[in-house]
Amino acid sequence: MHPAPVRIETPDDPRIAGFVSIRERDLTGRHGRFIAEGTVVLRMLAAAHRAGQGIGAEAILLLESRVEGVSAILADFPAHIPVYVASAAVFDAIAGFNMHRGVLALGKRDHAPDMEALLGGLPEKSLVLAACGISNHDNMGSMFRNAAAFGADAVLMDETSCDPMYRKAIRVSVGSVLTMPFAREGSVAALIERLQREEFSIWGLSPRGETDLCDIPACPRTALLMGTEGEGLPASVLASIRTACIRQRPGLDSLNVATATGIALHQVAMINGLI
Repeated sequence: MHPAPVRIETPDDPRIAGFVSIRERDLTGRHGRFIAEGTVVLRMLAAAHRAGQGIGAEAILLLESRVEGVSAILADFPAHIPVYVASAAVFDAIAGFNMHRGVLALGKRDHAPDMEALLGGLPEKSLVLAACGISNHDNMGSMFRNAAAFGADAVLMDETSCDPMYRKAIRVSVGSVLTMPFAREGSVAALIERLQREEFSIWGLSPRGETDLCDIPACPRTALLMGTEGEGLPASVLASIRTACIRQRPGLDSLNVATATGIALHQVAMINGLI
């Protein structure tokens, strides 16, 4: 059984310093730490912590009315992880805004594999989601959720993509960011080169793609490459790989990148017998 939560009476208590002014910290960075928000994400953090793959919790902060409802999840964390509880007024003062979910955890990601190591450790039959220039954290979170739902083995991002460990991306992913292997580094050209070296069949998604998504053939190793919102993949990238499109009615330029990712992953996972 996890020890009883420790009550926090004032927002300047040094024990909860990592939870103070969440939105401002989202912008300035947390130096390897992250905020997990909500019951579902807390459960995923507990699972990631138990898995021992470099992601763990440092502290948990709860609204006093939420303690009983998450007691079973708290029991999944090691006893040395402190759990703090506060009234609504103190909780909101700590966070800096109205936190109606009332469930927060401060986590840390250590030992993150680089792209080379991550690709080298994938099974012979693999599905990878790759991303270039994704800047919207909601879309990033949704893409991770899709990747987890449809059996992707990893998510790879170029250095211009936003950080998936951002609080909102983690929340939108319903915690999938905490359990899905990922790497974010280098240029999209270097990303493609690494995938080719590992014998992945790379398909770039674009409304101007040459192949219908349904006609992508089965392959032991497939990587789907998604481009930035609005502009999509650069022309130089599209010219260097095979391209596919999602059939749709005329009149609309394209789908939202997260929606397109879900459709494409589902199709390729079906083709390759992953779901």
